[in-house]
Amino acid sequence: MAGHSKFKNIMHRKNAQDRKKARVFTKIVKLIKGALTFGTDPSSNPRLKTALALGKEENIPKDVILNAMESKEEATNNEEEVRYEGYGPYGIPVIVETVTDNRNRTAGEVRAVFTKFGGNLGELGSVSHMFHKVGVLLYDKSVSFDSFIESALVSHVIDCTELESFYEVTTKWDALHDVIEALISAFGTPKEWEIEWRPIFTVTLEDENIDIIKKMLATLYDLDDVEKVFHNVNM
Repeated sequence: MAGHSKFKNIMHRKNAQDRKKARVFTKIVKLIKGALTFGTDPSSNPRLKTALALGKEENIPKDVILNAMESKEEATNNEEEVRYEGYGPYGIPVIVETVTDNRNRTAGEVRAVFTKFGGNLGELGSVSHMFHKVGVLLYDKSVSFDSFIESALVSHVIDCTELESFYEVTTKWDALHDVIEALISAFGTPKEWEIEWRPIFTVTLEDENIDIIKKMLATLYDLDDVEKVFHNVNM
């Protein structure tokens, strides 16, 4: 193609990959800083243990991780969790969870994405009533499902489900870490855990409309401050 060289194409891809890698680093460093609120010892802090494991998997340099752990106080003072709610394209409800040190900047960036895709950012509480806030844990299938249920149905557990590769435990959102502690002796550290907003009802869209939703989600996740995005579209 005229005006383009193989070298330029390779550099373009490399630069895009570098930017993506930098965003991953930033998000994992934020996870580490947030996890430090629950203690600095990974053996007694499963959230920190998982964050450090992610850092290792992504080959984040040790000095970057050490700096993140040493800057706990600064991060706690400067950053806060902020939730945004609104309607995306086709009127779908969307919840965006962020960690930010500048509310005005983050609100502007999130609002711009909603506007770009034909949606609008609403007030806090404008769509969250369409979701249940729950804690979710995933465990490896180390025992039979019947045996798992016998031990997993502890206080604050709402449901246990067998998925293709994992067992899923749903809990009251504010008891997630209590349940982790209650189950750790039987099943160890969960494969994954997080607090989710699960839709009370879901909608099905045409494939071309789903593609637009996916582009909006990808654009939101490209924002450095965005941690999680929830919606009610069947993908």
